[in-house]
Amino acid sequence: MKLPSGFLLALCLLISASAQTPDWCKGQPRPAYNNLERVKIPDQWFEVYKIRPGIFAIYEPHQFEEVISYLVIGTQKAVLFDTGMGIGNIKAVVEGLTKLPISVLNSHTHNDHVGDNWRFHDVYGMQTDFTRRNARGSTADAQAELAPGQICGTLPTGFDPKSYKTTSFHISHWLHDRERINLGGRTLKVIAVPGHTPDSIALFDERNGLLFTGDTFYPGPIYLYRPETDLDAYVSSMKRLAALAPGLQLLLPAHNVPVADPGYLPRVLHAIQRVRQGKANSAPNDGKQEYMFEGFSFLLSK
Repeated sequence: MKLPSGFLLALCLLISASAQTPDWCKGQPRPAYNNLERVKIPDQWFEVYKIRPGIFAIYEPHQFEEVISYLVIGTQKAVLFDTGMGIGNIKAVVEGLTKLPISVLNSHTHNDHVGDNWRFHDVYGMQTDFTRRNARGSTADAQAELAPGQICGTLPTGFDPKSYKTTSFHISHWLHDRERINLGGRTLKVIAVPGHTPDSIALFDERNGLLFTGDTFYPGPIYLYRPETDLDAYVSSMKRLAALAPGLQLLLPAHNVPVADPGYLPRVLHAIQRVRQGKANSAPNDGKQEYMFEGFSFLLSK
């Protein structure tokens, strides 16, 4: 049977698109999102989910890192915990969710979490040399996020891949460990958790039992191989977070899924201690060593 030429063209395009689709795209959306309340927004790069009253996860599902930033709203002001890749305009998204003044806090200053810092006037940061250096911006790390296999779907209209970089930003307020940020009706406590980076923090909403963990924990391969990583500091930070687990209702990580069980924290602590003691098995993965555990893993340099 002779098929119509239009049908053949469509079939060829479909096969071509399928061949170019990275494997990780095929698992989208992750099942965890099916149980969350999605908020409609006009932007096609981000997806927004309401986690609790006044708490929104802003997810970037079209880039391999699957970064999640969080908008936490009080009665007087709001905190944006991370600003994402800087590929889409996260400021426009959050301004569609609240009219309150917004302060930006970063879980740490790797490029995938500070991409849109430059759009905001009120940016808080930890007082470390690592933070100051990253606030100057960079091009190489940002460009790596657009490498083949990193993008699922199409980039936003008007986005220019060739000029993509992490734009420099100004830090208006230096944070310190245990600092409390009053949003009006909600208080967030800053917890310094160095390890993944020197400037890593978690945010603790003690009244509501919520812990925003940044890259210190998320379900998936946890990156602990970069030069700025301090494994001993990471163990100490995990001890601190694991001690909070009995009083927590929910973890809100910075990658992959926006909700996780607090029971992960003591398990992650036990796992990294086994790694440090040489009691855990690993396998090579793209030039690194991966230590696999149920629900997460650690990627370390060889």
